Amino acid sequence: MEYVKLNNGGKCPVIGIGTYTISPADAEVSVREALKMGYECVDTAAAYVNERACGRGIKASGVPRERVFLSTKLWPSEYENESAVDETLKRLNVEYVDLLYIHQPAGNWLAGYRLLEKAYRAGKAKAIGISNFEGKYLDELQLKWEIVPQFIQVEAHPYFAQDELRKTLDKYDIRLMSWYPLGHGDRSLIGEQIFQKLGEKYHKSPAQIILRWHTQMGFVVIPGSKNVEHIRDNLNILDFKLTNEDMAEIAKLNKGVRYYHRTDEQLTAFASFRPKYEKA
Repeated sequence: MEYVKLNNGGKCPVIGIGTYTISPADAEVSVREALKMGYECVDTAAAYVNERACGRGIKASGVPRERVFLSTKLWPSEYENESAVDETLKRLNVEYVDLLYIHQPAGNWLAGYRLLEKAYRAGKAKAIGISNFEGKYLDELQLKWEIVPQFIQVEAHPYFAQDELRKTLDKYDIRLMSWYPLGHGDRSLIGEQIFQKLGEKYHKSPAQIILRWHTQMGFVVIPGSKNVEHIRDNLNILDFKLTNEDMAEIAKLNKGVRYYHRTDEQLTAFASFRPKYEKA
């Protein structure tokens, strides 16, 4: 495994198993099998409604808890709930998480960030982060944080390499965790000639080339799948390295194209939505 160093001295594996849109039953299996085959990072969220399943998967894997970098996210409806962190730990059946995010800049997000800082000081979160905070929201947070976050989780892929955001991240040594790492499955991205060419060069699939690009950009990447073979293939990217010339060619694809466009109306809806958590 390869790791990135965090601004608080910690470290995180460069690739993990993501669980977005994966049902509890499938998430439990995916997490269990991923850890057994060598993954060391699991990403979930309250809003995914599979935290309990991820906790079961970790336990069933037989991998010691201290060898699993576990990240999850508080949903906006919980930002003013002083018990939110403890309830999260209970759902996951753990004493701490390695990374705790606030999921969206919605509702009283500053209260949510204060919960993260409190959890960090108490040792209930070894690192803290912000998810989907860009532009004006990140600008405002910089003026108000007491503890600099270790991570931000945002959309990133070769069509959208987050050039502007990375200027701020580099300033504070904040790590980026990529979602939609393969362009939301866009065949146009995966089918780009450069990935076909490099796939032949390194005997890898285009998807594996893209995932390796993420890690060499310094990003942590969390592709999700309920297909065990896909999970295995996604991990099989650490036995080769793209050259500087390869990276430069891939950089030519960066055209500022997003797949997800959030609206103010959605943020308002996020603030009032309450996930229906999986029953114990």
